[in-house]
Amino acid sequence: MPKKTTTPSFATTLTNLEALVTQLEDPNTPLEQSLEDFEKGIKLIREAQQALQAAELRVQTLLEQDGKPVAETFEEGEDDQ
Repeated sequence: MPKKTTTPSFATTLTNLEALVTQLEDPNTPLEQSLEDFEKGIKLIREAQQALQAAELRVQTLLEQDGKPVAETFEEGEDDQ
């Protein structure tokens, strides 16, 4: 039976991306390694964007009222009251 490929969680993707950024910032990293890390980083960014888009779609679906999506803006620092 073929193995299932599981998508890492959003948090794992961000952690991996942060590790790559740290590696890329190291001036002692060889150019070839930096290019490989850059490619991996682009892939991780795309995975994170897809996860965010899926989450946004899910939130819109949950907020749907009367068959019409309700667009709500989320303000950073807003208190829930």
